[in-house]
Amino acid sequence: MKAFTYERATDPAAAAASAARQGGARFIAGGTNLLDLMKLQIETPSHLIDVNGLGLDTVADTPDGGLRIGALVRNADLAAHPRVRRDYAVLSRALLAGASAQLRNRATTAGNLLQRTRCPYFYDPQQACNKRLPGSGCAAIGGFNRGLAVIGGSEHCIATHPSDMAVAMRALDAQVETVRADGRTRSLALPALYRLPGDTPHLETVLERDELITAVVLPPPLRGVHAYHKVRDRASYAFALVAVAVVVPEHGHPRVALGGVAPQPWRVEGAEQGNDGKRIAAGMLDGARPTAQNAFKVTLVERTLAAMLAEARA
Repeated sequence: MKAFTYERATDPAAAAASAARQGGARFIAGGTNLLDLMKLQIETPSHLIDVNGLGLDTVADTPDGGLRIGALVRNADLAAHPRVRRDYAVLSRALLAGASAQLRNRATTAGNLLQRTRCPYFYDPQQACNKRLPGSGCAAIGGFNRGLAVIGGSEHCIATHPSDMAVAMRALDAQVETVRADGRTRSLALPALYRLPGDTPHLETVLERDELITAVVLPPPLRGVHAYHKVRDRASYAFALVAVAVVVPEHGHPRVALGGVAPQPWRVEGAEQGNDGKRIAAGMLDGARPTAQNAFKVTLVERTLAAMLAEARA
């Protein structure tokens, strides 16, 4: 691990201002992803800004009946929150499907959204990776890519986003709130937060260097059936081969978001018509370019979604 300086921020604007002043600065809260990457020297920040003391660790009702989730709310606390369990059950279930109990006790809401890919080539400094070293190539293309993206990737990167929580939030139409060093704030729909890899896979979000996530806001809840199913190689502490978040409201079409198949939580609202899981899956994965090793994911999405919708109807 390379040497770095460290400070504890006192308020969100001060944290953002510190990041603006110091090149190579990174925010740190739970550290469940960043510290691992620092040990491997994949991430080499020159300055860490500890944001744990900013008071962004509460869950509160919004005036319209939605929910504002502070950026520092721990995953375990969010999964267990009474309103989340009652009104946003797909989110609670997605959180409990992620990582381990120990990690959920440390991981934060914002950190979960911003975690880096778990592509094995990204984690191996001896391998070519455009996300880690732009222009070096992508060893995953033509390499071992069974767990990687079937849609949304590019000739420069086929990594997948690893978050379970983000998949559920995509189905719930979450908004991300941020603040910058000059005090400016903005609200982003969750899909607007992420960039597809294109020819710049090292740029994963639209956040500026001095921009700090302060909260995630959920709209008023949809009454109905909430379900989350994660298909993985082992029962715990494993990333999804395919994950499906489904919200079937009492009235209207289902909402569906996918994990494990793309560089970001994947949803295609135009495909969410009717209750035919196979047809919805086909619409969501229209244009997919799977490899020989991960083509099974297309069929797996179809079958998983069809089974979940059938169970919801029952």
